[in-house]
Amino acid sequence: MTVSTEIELRPVPGPRGLPLLGNLPAFGKDPLSFFSSLRDEYGDAVTWSLGSRPALFVAHPAHIAELMAEVEHTFEPGDVGWTFAKVCGESILRSRGAQWRRKRAMVQPTVRPKQVRGYATTMVECAQQRGNGWREGGRIDVGREMERITQRIVSRTLFGNDLGARADVLGESLSAIEWEMGAEVRSLRLFLPPWVPSAARRRLLAELAVVDEEVGRLVRTRRQAMDRGEEREREDLLSRLLAARDGQGQRLSSKEVRDEAVTLWIAGNGTSTTALTWTWYLLARNPGARTKLTAELQRVLGDRSPSFEDYESLTYTRQVIKESLRLYPPAWVIPLRAKAGARLGGHAIRAGDAVWCSQWVTHRDPRWFTDPLAFRPERWDGESTANTSWQTWFPFGTGPRTCVGARFAQVETALVLATLARRWHLEVDPGEVVPQAVQLLQPSTPVRATVRAAAPPST
Repeated sequence: MTVSTEIELRPVPGPRGLPLLGNLPAFGKDPLSFFSSLRDEYGDAVTWSLGSRPALFVAHPAHIAELMAEVEHTFEPGDVGWTFAKVCGESILRSRGAQWRRKRAMVQPTVRPKQVRGYATTMVECAQQRGNGWREGGRIDVGREMERITQRIVSRTLFGNDLGARADVLGESLSAIEWEMGAEVRSLRLFLPPWVPSAARRRLLAELAVVDEEVGRLVRTRRQAMDRGEEREREDLLSRLLAARDGQGQRLSSKEVRDEAVTLWIAGNGTSTTALTWTWYLLARNPGARTKLTAELQRVLGDRSPSFEDYESLTYTRQVIKESLRLYPPAWVIPLRAKAGARLGGHAIRAGDAVWCSQWVTHRDPRWFTDPLAFRPERWDGESTANTSWQTWFPFGTGPRTCVGARFAQVETALVLATLARRWHLEVDPGEVVPQAVQLLQPSTPVRATVRAAAPPST
């Protein structure tokens, strides 16, 4: 379906909130239902309040396209709490203007297609190693298994093998940090001044101390070796960040490298873990799709493991991932803030007001996707559908602020899925798994499954 760009923005008042709290209680209880109800009950542009902060929610893809195109001009990424700022520092997720342009130019080359191609072998090897430990009839926590794989991948691609046994320690601390980041957004803690102590903030700082110690040690060791001319040439992301230079020949400071490394870890681990977990859940609930996937893997791979060269040939595998990202996008919301002179759909937006859009809501809109709650990888056949335009599908964001690691994540999830699904089928326990909108769109309960050998396709 073609979406017109000539659509006037006409905001309407949303649900009346409580004094001081605004709509925070409803948002905090269930953000997915809250945003869905704004669209369903009020329309495509709805005003609401997060505490005392005025906010606008937009759901129409034409407005989303315009909004995201104006990031860095008349809109900017909104801060989502003290915890987010502490963890990500001044990385490309939080920097603005010239600083953001400088850092993106330095960070983006580390995850371009050529570099991602070099990481593909690591992705497959990490999936193989974990899958080798599975046994017919064995019971697993799918999310935990996927996390162990993606943590190992991000550890090796980001730091090489320098972490060793400390990789698990770092991974556990970062997982705890991710949870605290998400919990803050949905609670009154979001409004606490930076100087106010709390039990949650003490927990966060304790975990962050572990992360800073480990990452800081690696950055110092590598930088000192590079300065002495002793550092061998490496292909991992940390070495590329340390070697990067801006247009004036300046390199990133140790603090800047730390900020980018931690941000890449969180983005690379959490997003892929969540995407793969939901993909296995959907395949188990849709045996027809699982059969088609098995047939493709048998046809393309036979008895061998996948490689980067197979990525483009694994057409249905990529469609499965794309459809999973539509139904359960790990990044489920994008908060922005209006700058002076901001306009959207011809409507003036007051400087400082928050503007939100949600992948969850737009991805499931029946105007853009037929039978939107159904898992149909075939809807992406040929990549010719208009659904790929006008921001009806934007799991990695869009516009200037599109996630720099989008290509990495898409290749990783496809190759990990192909590596494991070629050998194993995960028989997920019966019952619906409800998504929980924290920092990422995670299952609210563990996704448990029985491991079965993948059956060959019927002839």
